Amino acid sequence: MAKRKIAALDGAVMTDAGLSYKGVIMEPIVEKCEGCERIVAVEEGKYCPTYAQPERKWAHGVCNFATHVRASVDSEGKTKVNPLKASKRAARGR
Repeated sequence: MAKRKIAALDGAVMTDAGLSYKGVIMEPIVEKCEGCERIVAVEEGKYCPTYAQPERKWAHGVCNFATHVRASVDSEGKTKVNPLKASKRAARGR
């Protein structure tokens, strides 16, 4: 049985406040989002179906949903790792 691809933002409605999807107002993407594979064009704008406020995701660094940006490498050549995830991996013994 083949999987059926679900269209992102299917059923979204443009309102006076912006694009409404399942009761959440979606904000348009920001310049840093350009190139991401998750971007969906709805009517006149481009939106991220993963996160309603893309600008907030980029406020503290790289968006973790971005498909066009690789993890940053520091001056020592090590990849930056989320400390919370690293502690969970250490607790599991990985």
